[in-house]
Amino acid sequence: MTDAAQLSPLPQWPDYGQTDDLLPTLERWVADGKRAALATLVSITGSSPRPLGSEMAICEDGEVQGYVSGGCVEAAVRVEALECLKDGQPRTLDYGAGSPVLDIQLTCGGRIGIFVRPIPDLAAHVAVRKTARDNRRPITLVTDLDSGSMTFRDEGRPTGQEAGRFFRSYLPPIKLVLAGGDPVTLAILSLSTIMGLETILIRPYGPPEPPPGLPPTRYLRGNLEAALPTLPLDRWTAVYSLTHDAHSDLMLTAHALKSDAFCVSILGSRRKIPGRLEALRAAGVPAEAFDRLHLPAGLEIGAQAPMEIALSILAQMIAKQPQ
Repeated sequence: MTDAAQLSPLPQWPDYGQTDDLLPTLERWVADGKRAALATLVSITGSSPRPLGSEMAICEDGEVQGYVSGGCVEAAVRVEALECLKDGQPRTLDYGAGSPVLDIQLTCGGRIGIFVRPIPDLAAHVAVRKTARDNRRPITLVTDLDSGSMTFRDEGRPTGQEAGRFFRSYLPPIKLVLAGGDPVTLAILSLSTIMGLETILIRPYGPPEPPPGLPPTRYLRGNLEAALPTLPLDRWTAVYSLTHDAHSDLMLTAHALKSDAFCVSILGSRRKIPGRLEALRAAGVPAEAFDRLHLPAGLEIGAQAPMEIALSILAQMIAKQPQ
């Protein structure tokens, strides 16, 4: 680590703040043999542009990913993180209204506490998180706010402080299962790629090649009835049927509602809702599962063009995602 890393300014356009999932960045730093520190938003008084548990990773060469405020404190956090990589000591940073750091104030008028600590074994940290993600299991990082020591628990729990420890849960990433081949489907694929979602496309008897940008392993084009049993749907999965074929829509939706999928929907007009509900009941969908069915697909935003409809569908999915 050099003094230049500490003194170099953060990018004028904060691309690093678009990163919410730090795992790919941490994996890259492991591959490069780099050390890193982790900064976590552990307390909020009043307003904050970022939720509790927000994280920022800082590499020994000065690179950062993620953000813990609206850009007010990230440069200062990086300086402290690089110092903690030098001396190995964690620190609690206090910024905002009433804090002792008078030259750094938050535009929202609130006050935040950020805990910064070195990650002692970055490779091991990444391995635990990657294994949990690959197996789609929630885990919780428990940080001692005195010593900075970190341990993982094989469970998901609410993010927050308790008895001098901070609990930060990592849930499996949202998986989106789409069925269809129309322009709206392609628009959803475009937006979901930008958002970094794991998207699986089903198009019964579709063309041999998937649409541009979609890995072949995420494209199912055979018989729908044969494909469904191979499709694992957990409670972090959303399923949207856009086939414009009543039989296919019903088959996929009934299958999804009998799984743990958190959000299930069908593209179509409101006048079709009563008939679809009747057909799903006849298909044996249990009454309690209808709480996860949201018809029609998408939030009501006046969407008409494919990209607008895609935006409304992804917004609906985000609004319903498990916390």
